[in-house]
Amino acid sequence: MVTDNRGYAPDVRARLTADADQILARYPEARSALLPLLHLVQSEDGYVSPAGIAFCADVLDLSRASVSAVATFYSQYKRRPNGEYTVGVCTNTLCAVMGGDAIFDRLSERLGIGHDETTEDGRITLERVECNAACDYAPVMVINWEFFDNQTPTSAVDVVDALLEGRPVTPTRGADTVATFREVSRVLAGFEDGRADEGVGAGPATLVGLEMSRAKGWTAPAAASGETAEPEDAAGPDAQAAGTEQVGDTGSSAEREETTPADESAEPVTKSEEKGSSE
Repeated sequence: MVTDNRGYAPDVRARLTADADQILARYPEARSALLPLLHLVQSEDGYVSPAGIAFCADVLDLSRASVSAVATFYSQYKRRPNGEYTVGVCTNTLCAVMGGDAIFDRLSERLGIGHDETTEDGRITLERVECNAACDYAPVMVINWEFFDNQTPTSAVDVVDALLEGRPVTPTRGADTVATFREVSRVLAGFEDGRADEGVGAGPATLVGLEMSRAKGWTAPAAASGETAEPEDAAGPDAQAAGTEQVGDTGSSAEREETTPADESAEPVTKSEEKGSSE
């Protein structure tokens, strides 16, 4: 619990410090631990609070401005209290075509909130998501980053109603139930909850290409018999001196003859040289 904008209560700070020590032990450079530390304080407060910013800055010997710059860059870090469940509806191209916009609009109407807004009871935060990386199951909704595939406006509302009523919901893939936002934030900080192997990982739509290739005996092309990789200097001394292999086919820009001062030298071209080359 945050006591004020300056810091945590002593018992909370002691607990967070013990967790932070475990996180820091994973990294040779302390500042590399900033991202998981931000998830850690988010798991405590339900968002990255001023006290959380101060804690991360103190632990890593960074300025609060530096920590805030990182926290405001990534959308997974919330700068105001987040709902217990973040409901994200993909409205990127494929999901939008398949009904993602209609799903978002129905949920927005049902909850009385818009994008990145939270219900008055603090239960749900609604978001438009640019891509859930699950195009094979479009349209997709995620709740605290657990997948709910092949949704419709009606099925999405049914899931959200269950959350509002305090009933557990089961993702299409992944864990058996949906953890709270704070619980998930702690997992993202690097503290396992023992649920990584629950449920189905890749579903049928994801595996159809693999199954088809196996059924038809398809394999990646093998290298020709006796074919070996060229040594690094096989392209010749000129290419080696330039730090790269020769590229381009005949007629490409890589084969074009030098016609301007810029072609012949890496030095900046002056206005007079530009004018001279164009006359």
